[in-house]
Amino acid sequence: MTKSMITSAGVVSLAALAALGAPAAAQEKTEFRVAWSIYVGWMPWGYLEDSGIMDTWAEKYGIDVEIVQINDYVESINQYTSGAFDGVSATNMDTLSIPAGGGVDTTALIIGDYSDGNDAVITKGDTTLEGLAGTRVNLVELSVSHYLLARALDSVGLAERDLDGVVNTSDADMVAAFSSEDVQTVVTWNPLVSAILDGNPDAQTLFDSSAIPGEILDLMVVNTETLEANPDFGRALVGAWYEVMGLMAEGDEAALTAMAEAAGTDLEGYRAQLEATAMFYDPAEAVAQAESDSLPETMTTVAEFLFEQGILGVDAPSPDFVGIEYPDGTITGSDQNVQFRFDSSFMQMAADGAL
Repeated sequence: MTKSMITSAGVVSLAALAALGAPAAAQEKTEFRVAWSIYVGWMPWGYLEDSGIMDTWAEKYGIDVEIVQINDYVESINQYTSGAFDGVSATNMDTLSIPAGGGVDTTALIIGDYSDGNDAVITKGDTTLEGLAGTRVNLVELSVSHYLLARALDSVGLAERDLDGVVNTSDADMVAAFSSEDVQTVVTWNPLVSAILDGNPDAQTLFDSSAIPGEILDLMVVNTETLEANPDFGRALVGAWYEVMGLMAEGDEAALTAMAEAAGTDLEGYRAQLEATAMFYDPAEAVAQAESDSLPETMTTVAEFLFEQGILGVDAPSPDFVGIEYPDGTITGSDQNVQFRFDSSFMQMAADGAL
């Protein structure tokens, strides 16, 4: 999955498109579209569509929900931001930087998982994190990989300025790049992490996302006004999602095999990726994550990273430019510009069996 972000200039154009194409206020409707892209934690969305589970839940509420796969992750968020979709699968960081930073009020409806080793800093030989000082690192610039590198360096008292620089490298070229003599260290995500470690005997992991649990969250986010005007849309999505979570928790091989094949791997390979993914199969666990004391701290750290990189909204004057609201009503950032909301109420309905 290409977890990369657009530039602030891109946010300007998307915000303008959203402003031109969106109505003054969302209205009640019966047809909805949700976009998703390939990643271990988001494969259930494709299965929901193909299995008919989404249709069953949508019919229960008298609506229609179309789930559309978009091959390019960033493009899926761009299309959501411009109003082409009512929801999209995205990380917490990319939600803050693209739609929320671009002025599209967005709600995290489902917290599906957090990366628990799927993202990693990988190097050759006996290099340490401290040993990265003065060297170059290859990664997808302005991405979750870039964030992971910053957190890794910070853990040993270093910063990006202590490197010789980062080299922007496409995820499609990452495996080949690491195999070349010119590249010593890369930061990337699964399945590329597995491919690099399996294909290079001298490769070692210096740092991975299991060291920062709960910071790289994989979400289903929806337009806040659309959700408020159409709560049955949220109920249908959440109900369908947790039906599939139940199948996965039980180890349903038919469902898992279908997801594996759609992801371009086999059942064993998909299960290996799931082992590095902290899936919230139980909605009560997702609620606990949304309501945790650590989430505001995480989002503050993410906002600071985005601001330092110059991609926290258009002309953001500080890391507090975008307000983020949590289930208890508290806000980090600007309470005058709340554009990102974590809502645990629909997941709580699932936990209570009230959908």
